[in-house]
Amino acid sequence: MTSLAGKKLLVAPLDWGLGHATRCVPVIRDLLNNNCEVWLAGEGTQEKLLREEFPSLVFLPLKGYRIKYAKNGFTGKILLQAPSILRSIKEENKWLKEQVCKFGFEAVISDNRYGLYHEKIFSVFVTHQLYIKSSLGKWSEKIVQQWNYKFINRFHECWVPDEKGENNLAGELSHPAKPPNVPVKYIGTLSRFSSFPSLGNEAIKDHLLIILSGPEPQRTILENKVIDQIVNYPATATIVRGLPGEKNILPSTNTLLFYNHLSSEELNNEAMKAEFIVSRSGYSTVMDIAALRKKSILIPTPGQTEQEYLGGYLMKKQFSFCVDQNSFSLLKNVEEARNFEYIL
Repeated sequence: MTSLAGKKLLVAPLDWGLGHATRCVPVIRDLLNNNCEVWLAGEGTQEKLLREEFPSLVFLPLKGYRIKYAKNGFTGKILLQAPSILRSIKEENKWLKEQVCKFGFEAVISDNRYGLYHEKIFSVFVTHQLYIKSSLGKWSEKIVQQWNYKFINRFHECWVPDEKGENNLAGELSHPAKPPNVPVKYIGTLSRFSSFPSLGNEAIKDHLLIILSGPEPQRTILENKVIDQIVNYPATATIVRGLPGEKNILPSTNTLLFYNHLSSEELNNEAMKAEFIVSRSGYSTVMDIAALRKKSILIPTPGQTEQEYLGGYLMKKQFSFCVDQNSFSLLKNVEEARNFEYIL
């Protein structure tokens, strides 16, 4: 990223959960350390999170793709919204050209926003999904990959937040048989967290950190399962609901702490206290767990093929213990995780 030193640039993550925004945090920090003038763009919870992390930076309103999810199944629901997504891509490309003329940006970094490319300024596309899994089979994966590359090839570079060799976290998602035509740079895993505990944040035996995240209605479905079962957990736990800006608060007890949202520093501290992290298998969360070198129990979002693939892949690598949401049983799964041979 040193090639961007001193430049005025725009960073914008996709509105697909909080993961795209959280993994932009270390990128933005690095850019600021290289004397870049960084502007941000987005809306909703992504905006709330990035404003909290970088209150002094200018934030431009940019409409998200606003993808809607089904309770079960994922690929089919996304395909039905393809016309709306394509319109959003066209609109954000027009928006970017207007902002470049107005504010004089010299570069743009887009985390999975396909329309934020520009012919006249350096444009970077950030993704770990060069190969996109589909629940409809291999034939549809080939079509989706062609569509994916069609847009990626409009950028000047593609940055992949993963390691280039076998010691990687995303498997064939980030290491397809055929890469896109533009230069692909593996920039290593990105995390806003540090594995060095501060005083008082050493790991507590049996303590759980449960991080709820992802699209509705699945976030709430998992939250309800957790709440029903956590009352029987014999030790302590911290539950982060993944709802920045939410005013309704669940009451905490002597052993259970509930938060709607925590800053990066606060969540880092809570993670260092935990013996196990229980979370979705979203890739940004996986990168955070890797940076913290923590044992984890991953619960893929049902029907979300990327998370289902990552859960199975990382369990085979003995990086994490993975369970299906429908069969999630907190007490049983924690006991199974204790007997699981992690390789961290």
